[in-house]
Amino acid sequence: MKRILFALALCFIATGVMAQDKKTDWAQFYRYEKANAELIASGKRPDVVFMGNSITQRWAGMQPDFFKEHNFVGRGISGQTTAQMLCRFRPDVLAHNPKCVVIMAGTNDVAENNGYISHENILNNIISMVQLAQANDIKVILCSVPPTSVFSWRRDLKPGPAIVELNKLIKAWADENKVYYLDYHSSLADEVLGLPKKWSNDTCHPNLECYRTVMEPLVCEALNKVLKPSKKKQYKPIPYEAK
Repeated sequence: MKRILFALALCFIATGVMAQDKKTDWAQFYRYEKANAELIASGKRPDVVFMGNSITQRWAGMQPDFFKEHNFVGRGISGQTTAQMLCRFRPDVLAHNPKCVVIMAGTNDVAENNGYISHENILNNIISMVQLAQANDIKVILCSVPPTSVFSWRRDLKPGPAIVELNKLIKAWADENKVYYLDYHSSLADEVLGLPKKWSNDTCHPNLECYRTVMEPLVCEALNKVLKPSKKKQYKPIPYEAK
């Protein structure tokens, strides 16, 4: 009887710990824990994992057919900084051994979601993700930080110029280290260094038209250059018809 009670006590303790872990899970490992386990159990190797924040999360959510058709996996989490992405890079990317990872990170660092961080340290976190991928023979596409002129949750900041300067550092490092740099910013920024109204409601988060007419063609072009698939297996955006 004592053994049974002891076992039950351990179960309750474990349950309590698990619940508390989820509440205090700074990197949000739990967010894709089930999806990761299912993907590994399937034995299916994704072509590409997209690592990022809300922009990546929304992309996968709004365009599931694009991801499914090309064997892509989305691993974006809203609000996350580069430090959080770096923490979960192993279970959310490396564990799946994709052919390539598309990294788009830095928006929430500029927004100071976890406090102030210098551009150099943002870059260092990104570099660490790239190097982890390369050490595991995973090709990398390193994206610019998309434009934002106003953070709806941090209106006291002026992110436009800061993002431009951060992108200069990312591109310089990518060029020096022969990592493919995908420049979304130049194709998306308006005159005030944000996303224009036709592509966003808040200058920060792309809408469906933006994903489909600008970002998907650009990432498909990049993937075709980096992965060099056969002509029959070229990555192509899904045609967009405005409503």
